[in-house]
Amino acid sequence: MELRIFTEPQQGATYADLLRVAQETERLGFGAFFRSDHYLGMGTPGLPGPSDAWITLAGLARETSTVRLGTMMTSATFRHPGPLAIAVANVDDMSGGRVELGIGAGWFLQEHQKYAIPFPDTKERFDRLEEQLAVITGLWTADPEEGFTFEGAHHSVTDSPGLPKPVQRDGLRGGPPVLVGGMGKRRTPALAAAYADEFNLPFAPFDDGLEQLDRVRRACEAIDRDPASIRMSSALVLCVGETEEELARRAAAIGREVEELRENGLAGLVPEVVEKIGRYAASGQERLYLQTLDLGDLDHLRLVAEQVVPQIP
Repeated sequence: MELRIFTEPQQGATYADLLRVAQETERLGFGAFFRSDHYLGMGTPGLPGPSDAWITLAGLARETSTVRLGTMMTSATFRHPGPLAIAVANVDDMSGGRVELGIGAGWFLQEHQKYAIPFPDTKERFDRLEEQLAVITGLWTADPEEGFTFEGAHHSVTDSPGLPKPVQRDGLRGGPPVLVGGMGKRRTPALAAAYADEFNLPFAPFDDGLEQLDRVRRACEAIDRDPASIRMSSALVLCVGETEEELARRAAAIGREVEELRENGLAGLVPEVVEKIGRYAASGQERLYLQTLDLGDLDHLRLVAEQVVPQIP
């Protein structure tokens, strides 16, 4: 089981905050540093304000050296697929081949309203996501001399050289790893089967998540893809303490109740958290994304690295 750190900068973070967390993530040996891609805080002013995910990751790419970097999830409503393919390939080059693209249909209406971004209905958002996946991966793998052409209802490409090429070429579709996630019962599993190197369950109840993983596996089988070829993972809020007092302090710092976190997150005392991780590992999941909400509490990450990770089988 690989543990990755996942941050939510729209809740309030500067680039310097993210850099400290990313560098500590790397120093402690976690598998990756991921960030959300949102433009509006949720239940908070999110001061000093939002940061662009790919600009941030470009900076971090030059100020880290080994930790993998990615988004969970870039909204397909935010960027056209051509410029996004270029941005990801650029950051992949800047990082020496350490970037991963998590991408989804988008869901947060208010951030679109407040930053002049169109927000189509659910069907159109998923149609656009499907076309974006086809265009982005098509551009990455296109022969520059032959060109790449795509005709969609929302996005079209004519004879593109598909430049620049990413450093990583060993993903499912010939570029960097692509992550798809969510709990949609039909289109989400189908898109994951067709395009994703990894499928992620976002904050799902454990048993509901198992049902969704089965849908993804069936979707893979339906297109003759080996279900074992797609990694399975979950994102869970992190709240760990050595004592009940420390646990309560960390829960209060993120505005949550201890018992609610114990039920819904990767939360509790160290032995509890180790046991929960084992449960996810036994379900066939290979990675957990630890949603870290208090970016000033680096001791939290140190506790996980020093006391939880050594006990993971």
